[in-house]
Amino acid sequence: KFAMVAPDVQIDDGKGTILISSEEGETEANNHRKLSDFGIRNGTRLQADDFLQDYTLLINVLHSEDLEKDVEFEVVGDTPERIGPKLSEPTSRNISNGSDDGAQPSTSTGNQQ
Repeated sequence: KFAMVAPDVQIDDGKGTILISSEEGETEANNHRKLSDFGIRNGTRLQADDFLQDYTLLINVLHSEDLEKDVEFEVVGDTPERIGPKLSEPTSRNISNGSDDGAQPSTSTGNQQ
C-alpha cells in the first residue's frame, strides 16, 4: 500500500519494538502474530522507515467496525504527492572536454594531417 522497498516498522512507544525488519529473517517469527499480540490497539502509533528511499511514515492505528465486507483495513488521511524513491539531486560538474570522466584536453603541439 505504501510502496516501500525495504521497510522497518516499529511501535512508536519508546521501547523500539520492531514488527517488520528489512534484514532478512530478523522478524519472521512475527509473521503469524496478530497486532494485538504486540499490544497494538486503537490509538497506537507505528513508525515505518524505508532507508533505501529516505522515506518515513507515521501510522496511527484506528479501530473501526464500519469497513465494507472483505476489507481488512483502510488507509485514510494525508498521503504524499509522490511515493517512491527520491530523485537524486543534480550535481554540478566541471566538464572541459564534453565528458565527465576526468580526462583533460590534449595539449599536443605535433603536426596533424
